[in-house]
Amino acid sequence: MAHIYVAFIALFLGGTAGLLQVLVRSGHFELPFGIGYYQVLTVHGVLLGLILTTFFIYGFQIAAVSRTSGTLSNKQRLLGWIGFWVMTAGTAMAAAMVLLNEASVLYTFYAPLQAHWIYYLGLTLVIVGSWIGGLAQAMRWIQWRKENPKQTSPLLSFMVVCNNLMWFVATLGVAAEVLFQLLPWSLGLVERVDILLSRTLFWYFGHALVYFWLLPAYMVWYTIIPKIIGGKIFSDSLARLAFILFVLFSIPVGVHHQLTEPGIDPSWKYVQVVLTMMVSIPSLLTAFSMFATFELAGRSKGAKGLFGWLKKLPWGDARFFAPFMGMLIFIPAGAGGIVNASNQMNQLIHNTIWVTGHFHLTVATTVILTFFGAAYWLVPHLRGRVFTKELNRLGIIQTIVWVVGMAIMSSSMHIEGLLGAPRRSAFSDYGGAEIAKTWASYQVAQAVGGTLLFIGIIIFLYIFVKLCWFAPKGEEEFPIAEISPQAEKTPAILENFKVWLVILAALILIAYTFPIYDIIQNAPLGSKGFKLW
Repeated sequence: MAHIYVAFIALFLGGTAGLLQVLVRSGHFELPFGIGYYQVLTVHGVLLGLILTTFFIYGFQIAAVSRTSGTLSNKQRLLGWIGFWVMTAGTAMAAAMVLLNEASVLYTFYAPLQAHWIYYLGLTLVIVGSWIGGLAQAMRWIQWRKENPKQTSPLLSFMVVCNNLMWFVATLGVAAEVLFQLLPWSLGLVERVDILLSRTLFWYFGHALVYFWLLPAYMVWYTIIPKIIGGKIFSDSLARLAFILFVLFSIPVGVHHQLTEPGIDPSWKYVQVVLTMMVSIPSLLTAFSMFATFELAGRSKGAKGLFGWLKKLPWGDARFFAPFMGMLIFIPAGAGGIVNASNQMNQLIHNTIWVTGHFHLTVATTVILTFFGAAYWLVPHLRGRVFTKELNRLGIIQTIVWVVGMAIMSSSMHIEGLLGAPRRSAFSDYGGAEIAKTWASYQVAQAVGGTLLFIGIIIFLYIFVKLCWFAPKGEEEFPIAEISPQAEKTPAILENFKVWLVILAALILIAYTFPIYDIIQNAPLGSKGFKLW
């Protein structure tokens, strides 16, 4: 719950910053009190993209591991608390620098924009704290394996270990960037920084970050949703295979964010684009598995005809409805991701607000709606409260408000991006340029959609507060589905992380060794720091 409290404080503050952003970009609103647009943008990106997600994921994963692999030992619990406080201290340090207008460098903290060294150190502590907390979760799973030799470990705990493993390997890149480049540079120990190297190390981490957000949503889809709809997990081995594939292919793909960077050889861009397309395989496996689960559950309740099972799903249950809408929206979101990662199409939309629209579909809809749906049972379960009919009805309304708001905002971002509007930029009429006039109506639509999303945040936080302190006391289950009796036995190799780690290391070395060697060999003088706010 400590992690979840921090997560939803970040949701409120980051959501408020997001509302201010879309109002400014509409061209009809100016920020008061000398607050800068890029300051607000950094607050929005860091709090929602890094703090909300990481803290909620860890709160959920701690509960998931202790529920499926057994109560954490005192040592494991202590490690979890140390991780929490290190992460929280880092968050406070980074937030203070952004609020003091010393770090308006956006959440990608791209050099040569230079923030205060305390900001970089703060975000480093968030990552180090997550390593400590993740270690506690992994130790509980390892303990279960020792206590139950030759047995298949609990699926949900296995998924948590996969996600933490991927996160640890991915964050090594951004840790290297901050410790060896950005911190010495911002402290004045070195005058210049190699921008291309810093971006390459960031995106080594930056794309896996998306899957760190997404895999906990998949955990809910695979293991929790079947129980809520009265079904069973379609296939344990398919679920594990999907997670292993995400571990393998989510890291050596970061260069597809750098397809317009001139300093990386096109042949290496091609390798990473191919590896990127491999990530669609576990997503398609998941889609197949989920709809198979839905259909089997519906038919077990007497559904007839091709789509009769759809009527049997519990549409009035917010614990199902919110994640289901997230799944549905992941279809266009995934299609947009393939556009982003395809070299030719990327040339059209790179650094336009299309990309912003894309990740508002993936993270801010698919992932966040699933987290909202999970909170509707997780919070009352942990707090000893009941998710009442009234709160459930509000949850349905909140989901509809969110989906409508995001449909308006994200679709207008996609269209405006196709018309050439840049991302990461405050409102401008670009000196009365004709093309900028074509963006105006879409910018107003984004403000409308963003306002609806903020209303959705307020409704959700009202439900959250009620579930924490005011809902009737009682028992709310932690719903974990059983494996279908028809499912094949899970092969032991899927739990052999030694094999997968060797393959992962090989893929990373193949994808990154030569490009990074090339960048260092041909490094220019480097750039001094800029503070343009």
